[in-house]
Amino acid sequence: MSTQIGTVSVSILDKEYQVACPPEERDALISAARELDIRMRDIRQSGTVIGLERIAVMAALNLSHELLQAKGQPAEPQVDGDQLQRLCDKLDKALNNID
Repeated sequence: MSTQIGTVSVSILDKEYQVACPPEERDALISAARELDIRMRDIRQSGTVIGLERIAVMAALNLSHELLQAKGQPAEPQVDGDQLQRLCDKLDKALNNID
């Protein structure tokens, strides 16, 4: 039994990405890309996060947190607003050092 992998084009924040995907997962991939696009646009429009890479990291953190909650696992450790801000500052500093 041979699984044929096709290429699906998805748009996230007005950029096109070609993603390899089995035909039976095509619709799920497109839905996931739409959800990611919506979340990244929301983060960008908030004006608190600048830069595509930072926006992607924040969207990934939000999605990961929601996934853990949906699985019934606490998103350890629980962080308050100050801890989250410090984490964002550390991410910004690390990402600036990469540039």
